[in-house]
Formats: sequence, C-alpha cells, structure tokens
Amino acid sequence: MSERVQVPVAAPAGTLRAVLWDMDGTLLESERLWDIGMRELSLHLGGPMSEETRIATIGGPMDLAVLRTFAGLGLDPTPDEAAAAAAWLTEYMGRLFAQGLPWRPGARAALRTVRQAGLGSVLVTNTERALCEVALETLGREHFDHSVCGDEVPAGKPDPAPYRRAAQLLGLDPAQCLAVEDSPTGAAAADAAGCTVLVVPSLVEVPGSPRRVFRSTLEGLTAEDLRELHGSGVR
Repeated sequence: MSERVQVPVAAPAGTLRAVLWDMDGTLLESERLWDIGMRELSLHLGGPMSEETRIATIGGPMDLAVLRTFAGLGLDPTPDEAAAAAAWLTEYMGRLFAQGLPWRPGARAALRTVRQAGLGSVLVTNTERALCEVALETLGREHFDHSVCGDEVPAGKPDPAPYRRAAQLLGLDPAQCLAVEDSPTGAAAADAAGCTVLVVPSLVEVPGSPRRVFRSTLEGLTAEDLRELHGSGVR
C-alpha cells in the first residue's frame, strides 16, 4: 500500500472527503482477542490482571499497554524486560489473529458504502504493522487507500498523530474527515486531531464532546448518514 503523501486539496472545511477507520473493536471484533492476550500477558508476567488495569489498556498503544500491565502487578520493568514482554504479546496475538478475525456488525458493508460513495478511506490503528498485515487479509486491502499503524507514528492514540498522518496521506484537513472509533482512547486521538468522530462503542463507554456523534451500530449506515453525522460534529 502506497505511502505517497498527496497534495492538499482545496475544499470547504465542512465537506466530508474521507472516512478514517479504527480497527480493533470498530471494524473487527478483535478487542475481545486483545482481552485474552492482555490477560495472558499478565499471567505470563506473574499474576492475574485486574479489571482496572484491563480497562486502562483498551485502545492504547502496545508499549503503554505493556507498561500498564507491569504497573498493575506492582512491577517496574527495565527497557529490555518491557521489550521482551511486547515481543511475547505480539507473538501471542499473531497466533490469535491467524485463527480468524470476526467482523463487527455492519462493518464490511460500511466499508463498501464508503468506497461506493467515492470517499477516501484510511485504516488508523494502534496495532503494530506486523499484526495489522494479518488483519488486512480479513479486512481486504482494497477497502483502504492507506493504513497507519501504531509503530509508524511518533506517538499512538490518544495522541492525535495517527489521525493527522492519515489526513496528510490523503492531502486533506482533518476537519474533512470522519473518524470511526469505539474507545475513549481512539475518540480522544481523533477529536484532538480535528476530526469529527463517529463513536460506535464496543467494550467500554465513551464520553461525549462537541466533535463526537454516536451510533449504536454500523449496520444500515448509508453515505447520506456519513455526511449528516460528519456535518453534525463540525465545529
């Protein structure tokens, strides 16, 4: 998938030009697989994961999730220990991903709708490239102009860098993009980047903000819905 940055296109700030998709918990039911992986990592490091720690890792970048897992066990890892734990988790999750990734309701049809509407489409995930490549075999690379992974930006979500990068790759202002998210972490990243955020919650509740619009499911989502949702979140 090309990483060529397009020249910015002049268009009204309120015009929807692209949809930026989170992956885990938004397009794929993979957040539940991450739940298995994170809990297994905690056991691997010495003890069970508390619900508080698990919630703190949802939607976060790999390095932060690993550090929070150590902290939840009262451990202070060296950089080498943290790197080894991240490698262990990546290998474990790779095996889980390879067994099959179920779709979130309506997600496959929503991707097709965006393509048929002639809108840009970028996958924006905190998941690292190696695992994202496995997931793309299920998602279908043809649905995306680009993909931005957590290990390809200076900081992952909740930092706005992934969404700013996605808009840049399309040559757009973030205000011309609708980000689709399921977690507080991802919504915060897209919000801070300047996108309107369509929140379709998965495992945890997501607080509201002026840029956030909510829908209970992606099922039945039309191109007109996307434009209306984007317009209602433009400030």
